[in-house]
Amino acid sequence: MTNDHTAAPERVWPASDTGERQALEQWLEYHRATLAVKCAGLTDEQLRTASVPPSDLNLLGLVRHMAEVERGWFRKVLGGEETAWLYATDEDYDRDIHTTEGDTYEEAYAAWQEEIAHARELAAKYSLDDLGAGAHRSGELFNLRWIYLHMIEEYARHNGHADLIRERVDGATGD
Repeated sequence: MTNDHTAAPERVWPASDTGERQALEQWLEYHRATLAVKCAGLTDEQLRTASVPPSDLNLLGLVRHMAEVERGWFRKVLGGEETAWLYATDEDYDRDIHTTEGDTYEEAYAAWQEEIAHARELAAKYSLDDLGAGAHRSGELFNLRWIYLHMIEEYARHNGHADLIRERVDGATGD
């Protein structure tokens, strides 16, 4: 069964004549949608298909990873929330990437979308120059502008991985 609930998500190209905050938010939304596009129409088995040995990187793992990244940067660093990771454990910090047959896109997609919704809600309360209420694991504080830029970079990098994995899974290419 394919993941019909995400078939053909719409991506909106960011406007070329907007202010800084809107540009950052639009590019982040574009990259969020791009990852969903790369996963659309695939079965859980296809989504768990690894890129190339020895890597076990797969599309489902990327969705789970981005849910963790959204959670970490927005809930923990920006919002200062003391919240547990969704997937990471003391035994396997990269559990988000390390998927098993029991892991489903439906669960991962729902968790990812919940983190995105929470991120949008939190970010709306801050100006670009405002420092987050929590510290990164390095102890450093980050303003919303830096977090937006980092999230765009994180999605762009992983969307490149998603391009290659999707092509390996079913031959589909494109931006």
